Amino acid sequence: MLEIRRLVLLRELAIRGTIAAVAEALNFSPSAVSQQLSLLEKETGMVLLRKSGRRLQLTPQAEVLVASAGEVLDSLERAEAALQASLTRVSGRVRVAVFQSAALALMPAALRSMATQHPDVRVEMVQREPEEALRETWARDFDMVVAEQYPAHAAPHHPGLDRRDLTTDAIRLALPPVSEALRPVSTLSDARELPWVMEPHGTASRHFAMQLCRATGFEPDVRYETADLQSQIRLVESGNAVALIPDLVWAGRSTSCRLVDLPSSPRRTIFTAQRVAGAASPAARAFRQTLERAAAVHSAGG
Repeated sequence: MLEIRRLVLLRELAIRGTIAAVAEALNFSPSAVSQQLSLLEKETGMVLLRKSGRRLQLTPQAEVLVASAGEVLDSLERAEAALQASLTRVSGRVRVAVFQSAALALMPAALRSMATQHPDVRVEMVQREPEEALRETWARDFDMVVAEQYPAHAAPHHPGLDRRDLTTDAIRLALPPVSEALRPVSTLSDARELPWVMEPHGTASRHFAMQLCRATGFEPDVRYETADLQSQIRLVESGNAVALIPDLVWAGRSTSCRLVDLPSSPRRTIFTAQRVAGAASPAARAFRQTLERAAAVHSAGG
């Protein structure tokens, strides 16, 4: 009988790439991880890892075990969800990864509702960029993710994740107040000569913004980069930059920015995703439904 914990370590190595990354994620020492993987090779009587430069490469036999380990973990997660569902009171823990604007606009109301309606559920929230958080949810670092998808930019797909849309919001051109403006601007094309602030390269929002500007006929002068939308807003309000900002950011706050509609009125989609194996968890189901109600209230202007 193969040792499940060692199979999990092998799967973690397939996901994270290095012994050091596995050790850090699971709070083990690198030597302990290496020892357990060596024992797994002895148990199977097969070579599972080969050196490729400074990294370890999984053999075809190791890939078979990794797939089996995923199936075992799915079975255990379904069993745990069924066990929780047998109780009369909703309880447990939900670990959720959320990107910034959703954390500001949706999470406060959702957390208040959970505390009132399901006091035995512990919700733990970590702010993460959506692309990273989707992968980490698939890898079992989180139970659920609140993520985003920009127009003409597909969100990363990971097998075994169940996606449900929460809401959409308009994306608009944010301009400085008239008193701070460097020059008169009323359209996206007018902003071609102005300094821009955008999220870093590799993010969906940056890809969307660059493509929109190029489709309008100019290459934006991206002078400032930050993933913090609140910092972007301050740069716009102070007259230092222009930006493309989704409407969810304005929840619960006022601004002196001038907001201009964009051609074709693009909208961003906000959605939740969780592993299918954990979908029956009463705690996760209750939190997902609570998030959906918070999003509906926000969309209705409540």
